[in-house]
Amino acid sequence: MPNKIKLVLVSCCAPCSSGAIKQLADGGVPGIDDFVVLFYNPNIFPNDEYIKRMNEQIRYCEELGVKYAVGEWDHDAWKKAVAGLETEPERGKRCDACFAYRFAYARDFALQHGYNAVASVLGVSKHKDQSQVDTAAKRTLGNIEYIPIMWDENLRQSINRASNFYRQNYCGCEFSFRKKPEPVILGIKSCETETGTL
Repeated sequence: MPNKIKLVLVSCCAPCSSGAIKQLADGGVPGIDDFVVLFYNPNIFPNDEYIKRMNEQIRYCEELGVKYAVGEWDHDAWKKAVAGLETEPERGKRCDACFAYRFAYARDFALQHGYNAVASVLGVSKHKDQSQVDTAAKRTLGNIEYIPIMWDENLRQSINRASNFYRQNYCGCEFSFRKKPEPVILGIKSCETETGTL
């Protein structure tokens, strides 16, 4: 691990990143000399959903006086990166490809801006698998150090309870929309009406 860690924190949204950002801002992670929050999420769909999440991330960073950067939203390029994996389940191969795609951007961002390490909150959601995120990062980051920090979940939950964050109900991409349960048809076999039996 480098002597002075200049960290890129890869973030998906304010509710997931709030605790991590607060920990870093308060010096709660030993050895981190400098950090920036990177909001690069071309997976988020549609664009108005992306804008909501981006604005919440910016608002929270500015509230804490924390540096942040926003990558380009190129959803078409992201869709090409996950092409053929559209029907994969959450935590499946599509998520592998998505994490790798975003970590590749984080790697390039770090190299271009003088950062030497990356951490993320992409595994914070209960819908994600932290070990899958860690594996994608280690496979993708090359010479940039990956730091799999165990964030304070109690702090994150406390901040979320006290905040008025916009909260989404799906991961981000159109393939992760939560399906609403089909209505249950009760076992009514027939119904008498004025015109006959249904």
